[in-house]
Amino acid sequence: MDLKKQIGNRIKESRKIAGYTQAETAKIFLMTQQQYSRFENGVYELNYAQLIAVCNLFEVSADYLLGLKNWEC
Repeated sequence: MDLKKQIGNRIKESRKIAGYTQAETAKIFLMTQQQYSRFENGVYELNYAQLIAVCNLFEVSADYLLGLKNWEC
């Protein structure tokens, strides 16, 4: 599995644990659901600002999203 897909899977998992739908998350990030889903599917890469926003919203570390650490409870 490539890195973009691994990051996308961690974003998706974090979103679900946080209790958000794709549509809700997309609205928060001022994009369409289709655009947001491309991040979760590993088609698009997050830029630095988006990475920080995802970490803050889902209360996860960038290390976790980037695969440098496992999930910490």
